[in-house]
Amino acid sequence: MFIAFPTNKANKFKKLSGEKINYFPFKPINENDEKLIENNDSFKLLLNKIEPDIVHIYGTELAHTLSMINACNKLNIKTVISIQGLVSIIEKHLYSNLPINAIYGKTIRNFIRKDSVVGLKKIFKNRGKNEIESLKKTNHIIGRTTWDKACSAQINPKAQYHLCNETLRKEFYQHQWDLNKCEKYSIFLSQAQYPIKGLHYMLEAMPAVLKKYPEAKLYISGKDITKSDSFKDKVLITNYGIYIQNMINKLELVGKVIFTGQLDEKGMCRKYLKTHAFVCPSSIENSPNSLGEAMILGVPSVASYVGGIPDMLIDKEEGFLYQHDAPYMLAYYICEIFKNDQLAVKFSRNSRERALITHDRAENTRRLIEIYNNTFKEGIENE
Repeated sequence: MFIAFPTNKANKFKKLSGEKINYFPFKPINENDEKLIENNDSFKLLLNKIEPDIVHIYGTELAHTLSMINACNKLNIKTVISIQGLVSIIEKHLYSNLPINAIYGKTIRNFIRKDSVVGLKKIFKNRGKNEIESLKKTNHIIGRTTWDKACSAQINPKAQYHLCNETLRKEFYQHQWDLNKCEKYSIFLSQAQYPIKGLHYMLEAMPAVLKKYPEAKLYISGKDITKSDSFKDKVLITNYGIYIQNMINKLELVGKVIFTGQLDEKGMCRKYLKTHAFVCPSSIENSPNSLGEAMILGVPSVASYVGGIPDMLIDKEEGFLYQHDAPYMLAYYICEIFKNDQLAVKFSRNSRERALITHDRAENTRRLIEIYNNTFKEGIENE
């Protein structure tokens, strides 16, 4: 098996050899570099060297997907693309009911990196063009939800769609949530760097939660996007980060919202296990691994009814689903979990049972090999 992957350190390595897998790093490709996307000599040299039966590409959002698809098609090598998210669709949901000043405002960092909310929408739109072309140029697509099946079929109705669920990180199969060991009235969000992750919705819900449970706290993994203590912080903060900080102050949530900093696999697992309720308040998702991780651990969860999430969790049996732009309902469902231990335990048990099937490592590996075999046989029959 051979794995090629993008990294800014590609110049340092030509090949990394493992016991069973050889790795080939390559430089990330700019989505506007049409020449390299169309004709990538490095990819063609690599493909001629290893002579693969099938090239499996994970994700569609970056330019190397289209570049590899073009290289494979020129060499008559079969391809299959696994959908992670779909930026061409996500772009349509990026504003997430934000006010105009949050959408169009810019900080120094936003101006330099062009990553304000409106800037991100433009970036996603450009990446989406390459994504759409990539999907149109492959005959095989791997997905895992009704959402990605519907969206990919509208882009390329001729491609064969294969269902294969995700396998999660190893640590999350080894532990189980216990109500008696969690921090009561704690809420956990796995990330909040971008508006589509819905932190502003969660903040809107917090006053109603705190009215019933004054001890409640919201924990968010990852960098503190509101930090502005030093000169460096002030340069690096985004306009969305400023908007979030203003919300925290306006809603009197200071001390109630805690950014944990970056957490590794074990750190994330520990944080889930200490949580009373996990929340996924996104404005769009395919099938977020964060929700899968919460479910397989058995953490009672509340998630927005968007994208592929309804395929992951049955409402009121395995957790709660709610309308994504209705933070008052998000608050209500969080409080329902907080007040009813029997309900929390029910959600924990049912969601874990479901996730152990969805994310079964042996079954997902078997299914993936089956897809490879069928794709390869189809190629032989068509020759």
